[in-house]
Amino acid sequence: MPTQIYIYNESYLLRIPRKRITEAMLRASAAELATDATIRVIILNDTEIHELNERYLSHDYPTDVITFALESAPIEGEIYIGAGVAVRQAKDYGVTLTDELMRLTVHGVLHLAGYDDDTPEKRVQMSLLETRYINVQPQI
Repeated sequence: MPTQIYIYNESYLLRIPRKRITEAMLRASAAELATDATIRVIILNDTEIHELNERYLSHDYPTDVITFALESAPIEGEIYIGAGVAVRQAKDYGVTLTDELMRLTVHGVLHLAGYDDDTPEKRVQMSLLETRYINVQPQI
Protein backbone atom coordinates (compact mmCIF):
# COMPACT_ATOMS: atom_id res chain seq x y z
CA MET A 1 0.00 0.00 0.00
CA PRO A 2 1.49 3.41 -0.91
CA THR A 3 2.09 6.13 1.65
CA GLN A 4 -1.18 7.68 2.74
CA ILE A 5 -1.33 11.30 3.85
CA TYR A 6 -4.33 12.90 5.53
CA ILE A 7 -4.47 16.62 6.24
CA TYR A 8 -6.85 18.07 8.82
CA ASN A 9 -7.26 21.80 9.25
CA GLU A 10 -8.34 22.58 12.83
CA SER A 11 -6.99 26.14 12.62
CA TYR A 12 -8.23 29.55 11.56
CA LEU A 13 -6.46 29.25 8.19
CA LEU A 14 -9.05 29.30 5.43
CA ARG A 15 -7.10 27.60 2.68
CA ILE A 16 -4.56 24.84 3.07
CA PRO A 17 -2.50 23.92 -0.01
CA ARG A 18 -3.19 20.20 0.45
CA LYS A 19 -1.92 19.14 -2.97
CA ARG A 20 1.46 20.87 -2.66
CA ILE A 21 1.93 19.71 0.93
CA THR A 22 1.06 16.14 -0.02
CA GLU A 23 3.42 16.17 -3.01
CA ALA A 24 6.35 17.42 -0.89
CA MET A 25 5.62 14.88 1.83
CA LEU A 26 5.43 12.06 -0.71
CA ARG A 27 8.82 13.06 -2.17
CA ALA A 28 10.37 13.00 1.30
CA SER A 29 8.60 9.79 2.26
CA ALA A 30 9.68 7.97 -0.91
CA ALA A 31 13.31 8.93 -0.37
CA GLU A 32 13.63 8.71 3.41
CA LEU A 33 11.26 6.05 4.69
CA ALA A 34 12.13 2.38 4.21
CA THR A 35 8.47 1.50 3.89
CA ASP A 36 5.13 3.03 3.09
CA ALA A 37 3.44 4.96 5.85
CA THR A 38 0.25 6.48 7.10
CA ILE A 39 0.79 10.09 8.11
CA ARG A 40 -1.78 12.48 9.50
CA VAL A 41 -1.12 16.22 9.47
CA ILE A 42 -3.18 18.25 11.91
CA ILE A 43 -2.99 22.04 11.64
CA LEU A 44 -3.86 23.74 14.94
CA ASN A 45 -4.19 27.24 16.35
CA ASP A 46 -1.48 28.53 18.69
CA THR A 47 -3.47 27.67 21.82
CA GLU A 48 -3.81 23.99 20.89
CA ILE A 49 -0.21 23.52 19.69
CA HIS A 50 0.94 25.28 22.89
CA GLU A 51 -1.04 22.78 24.98
CA LEU A 52 0.47 19.83 23.09
CA ASN A 53 3.97 21.26 23.41
CA GLU A 54 3.52 21.76 27.14
CA ARG A 55 1.86 18.38 27.76
CA TYR A 56 4.23 16.18 25.78
CA LEU A 57 7.50 18.14 25.62
CA SER A 58 7.26 20.35 28.74
CA HIS A 59 7.77 23.49 26.63
CA ASP A 60 5.58 26.41 27.68
CA TYR A 61 5.10 28.09 24.29
CA PRO A 62 3.44 27.49 20.93
CA THR A 63 5.71 25.77 18.41
CA ASP A 64 5.78 25.22 14.69
CA VAL A 65 5.78 21.43 14.44
CA ILE A 66 5.49 18.41 16.72
CA THR A 67 5.83 14.90 15.37
CA PHE A 68 4.60 11.71 17.02
CA ALA A 69 5.70 8.33 15.71
CA LEU A 70 2.83 6.03 16.66
CA GLU A 71 3.99 2.81 14.98
CA SER A 72 7.28 1.77 13.40
CA ALA A 73 6.25 -1.18 11.22
CA PRO A 74 4.44 -0.06 9.19
CA ILE A 75 5.18 3.56 9.94
CA GLU A 76 2.28 5.54 11.32
CA GLY A 77 2.68 9.08 12.55
CA GLU A 78 1.04 12.37 13.32
CA ILE A 79 2.48 15.77 12.50
CA TYR A 80 0.97 18.74 14.32
CA ILE A 81 1.54 22.17 12.81
CA GLY A 82 1.07 25.47 14.65
CA ALA A 83 -0.77 27.72 12.17
CA GLY A 84 0.05 31.00 13.89
CA VAL A 85 3.72 30.12 14.25
CA ALA A 86 3.82 29.03 10.59
CA VAL A 87 2.30 32.36 9.50
CA ARG A 88 4.84 34.34 11.57
CA GLN A 89 7.78 32.23 10.38
CA ALA A 90 6.77 32.57 6.73
CA LYS A 91 6.79 36.34 7.17
CA ASP A 92 10.11 36.31 9.10
CA TYR A 93 11.79 34.03 6.52
CA GLY A 94 10.36 35.88 3.52
CA VAL A 95 8.64 32.81 2.07
CA THR A 96 5.03 32.04 1.25
CA LEU A 97 2.83 30.35 3.81
CA THR A 98 2.55 27.41 1.39
CA ASP A 99 6.34 27.01 1.38
CA GLU A 100 6.49 27.21 5.16
CA LEU A 101 3.72 24.63 5.59
CA MET A 102 5.51 22.34 3.13
CA ARG A 103 8.79 22.78 5.05
CA LEU A 104 7.16 22.00 8.39
CA THR A 105 5.37 18.89 7.15
CA VAL A 106 8.51 17.60 5.41
CA HIS A 107 10.35 18.30 8.68
CA GLY A 108 7.85 16.02 10.39
CA VAL A 109 8.40 13.28 7.77
CA LEU A 110 12.14 13.51 8.40
CA HIS A 111 11.53 13.03 12.13
CA LEU A 112 9.47 9.93 11.32
CA ALA A 113 12.44 8.73 9.24
CA GLY A 114 14.69 9.01 12.31
CA TYR A 115 16.32 12.40 11.81
CA ASP A 116 16.76 14.69 14.77
CA ASP A 117 17.50 18.40 15.13
CA ASP A 118 18.97 18.59 18.61
CA THR A 119 22.33 20.06 17.49
CA PRO A 120 23.23 22.84 15.06
CA GLU A 121 24.78 20.30 12.66
CA LYS A 122 21.67 18.14 12.64
CA ARG A 123 19.46 21.20 12.12
CA VAL A 124 21.52 22.14 9.05
CA GLN A 125 21.26 18.58 7.71
CA MET A 126 17.49 18.57 8.14
CA SER A 127 17.15 22.03 6.59
CA LEU A 128 19.09 20.91 3.50
CA LEU A 129 16.88 17.84 3.16
CA GLU A 130 13.72 19.93 3.62
CA THR A 131 14.90 22.24 0.85
CA ARG A 132 15.57 19.29 -1.43
CA TYR A 133 12.00 18.02 -1.04
CA ILE A 134 10.21 21.35 -1.24
CA ASN A 135 12.62 23.25 -3.50
CA VAL A 136 12.76 26.55 -1.61
CA GLN A 137 15.67 28.45 -0.07
CA PRO A 138 17.21 26.88 3.06
CA GLN A 139 16.44 28.39 6.47
CA ILE A 140 19.66 28.00 8.41
